[in-house]
This record gives sequence, structure tokens and C-alpha cells, in this order.
Amino acid sequence: MTTVSSRAERAATTTSWVAPVGLLFWILKLTTTAFGEAASDGLAGISPALAVVVGVVGLVAAYRWQTRTHGYVAERYWSMVAAVAVFGTMLADGVHVALGLPYPFTSTLYAAATAAVFVTWRRVEGTISIHDIDNPRRERFYWGAVMCTFALGTAVGDLTAATLGLGFWPSAALFAILIAIPAVAWRTTGRHEIGWFWCAYVLTRPLGASMADGFAKPASFGHGLGVGDIPVALVLAALLCGLVLTAVGRRSVA
Repeated sequence: MTTVSSRAERAATTTSWVAPVGLLFWILKLTTTAFGEAASDGLAGISPALAVVVGVVGLVAAYRWQTRTHGYVAERYWSMVAAVAVFGTMLADGVHVALGLPYPFTSTLYAAATAAVFVTWRRVEGTISIHDIDNPRRERFYWGAVMCTFALGTAVGDLTAATLGLGFWPSAALFAILIAIPAVAWRTTGRHEIGWFWCAYVLTRPLGASMADGFAKPASFGHGLGVGDIPVALVLAALLCGLVLTAVGRRSVA
């Protein structure tokens, strides 16, 4: 029997310039979110200026590489997602630290920005489906939405872990439960696929970030394990490379 994920995967492969959605997609997405959190915090710990330079240069380079081709190329696409993960974390953390804005405010701010991107995208293109990213303008809307969802997820994860005092691992458990809701809703109803997809997409960010912080941060801060941001980022980078190679292999035999 054909599964929902395999149908979606074939649809994305044949018509879209972005990654096909299946189990590997969500594993890669979760890994990039965790990597972005650890890498951003690790670079900021060395030097905030260095973090900004690496974040901006990495984002511009990845975007130019990704948009040089009209189609899905795994290594280009996931490099762009990883760059957005790092920069999106810096964007959310920078607004909080530099301007002193509390996490409830920044969460609301990025939620409004995310909604604005989706509304504009829908009005201009008539769809926000990931299966219809097949021209440069739609691709720009897509990456704008991805950037906003990463910043939103970062702010919401910090809100639950710090402001609400849950700590990292309870926050991760909370978001793991929440992310099951769109998955179950789609599989049981078969309706509103795109809406449920974007809900899950947003929730992977605080889930991955909470897990990365849970390993990296000290026990005195959110009950972390104290491994350190840079070691966690390096391990996740290696895992990400292996997963991308798996995606490249699947694409080559498709």
C-alpha cells in the first residue's frame, strides 16, 4: 500500500525545488535545528562579532549556492537550511539580548512576522504549498517563511525553557508531544496537509534547540548535561553530513 509520506515524497521530487517530505526530511530538519542552536551559541561564546560574520557570510553563500540551480539538490538545499538555522538563532537571540526584549514579546513578534509572510505568499502566489516551489519568486517566499519559522521556534523554545522555567529536557518533551498533533491530525483526516506541515515545521525548531541545549548547557542553566556548545555542534555537523550523503544517495537512484 502506498503511504502518505511516499506520495508526498514523489510529489515534491517531481514538481518542487525543495526537499521531498518523508522520514529522512524530518530527521534532517531536526538535526539542522539542533546544529543551528549549538553552533550559534558556540560561536557567540567565542566572539559575538565572529558569530555575526560567520552567520551572515554563511547565509549569503548558502543562498547563492542554492539559488544557482532550479531544482532540488540535497547538498545545496540542506546547506541552506543549516545556514538559516544558525542565522535564525542569532536573529532571535540578538533581538532578546541586544534590545532586552522579553521572550513573550519576541515570540509574539516572530509569530506575527511568520503569519505576515504566509499571508503575503498566499495572496501573491495563491498557494503556500511546498509541492509548488517551482519558480524563483515562490522560492524566495519559501526561504523567507523558513527564516521566520526558525526565529519563531528559537524564541518559543527559550520562552518555555527560561521564562516558564521548564528547563531544556521538559521543554523538549513538551514539543515532542505537540509535534505529534499535526502528524496524527494529517494521518487520521487526510485534510489540510500544508497547514499541518507548517505547524510541524515550526515545532521542530524548539524541539531540536531544546535537545541541543539539554546536552550542551551546564546543569545550573536549564538542567543541561554540560557537554558544551562547540562539541555538540561538531557532533551534529558530522551527523548532518552523513544524513545529507544519504539523501544524495537516495536522489541519485530515484
